[in-house]
Amino acid sequence: MRFAQIIDMETERMDEVQALLEERRAQMSGRAGGPTGRAVLRDRSNPNRYLMIVEFDSPEEAMRNSQDPEVSSMAERIGALCTRPTVFTDCDLLDRMDLRQSV
Repeated sequence: MRFAQIIDMETERMDEVQALLEERRAQMSGRAGGPTGRAVLRDRSNPNRYLMIVEFDSPEEAMRNSQDPEVSSMAERIGALCTRPTVFTDCDLLDRMDLRQSV
């Protein structure tokens, strides 16, 4: 079963968070495993609150990813840019589709 993690954070330094996310994406380029997709959302009623949805092929792949020391280091660096502790929610991904595509 596919897996998604929702990361809820608040920061006034999103440009720096985005730079760290891009750095990690570049590190992962060409590697097997790790996240298969990511969406970053900004809360319209609280512009310093962001939600990230990170997708994985399986919960096991997400666990392997979270045990990677580089991921732990990046999470710490992002946490240092946040104004409150980050909240993580683990989810089974039951359905995902692009509604603009024709059947």
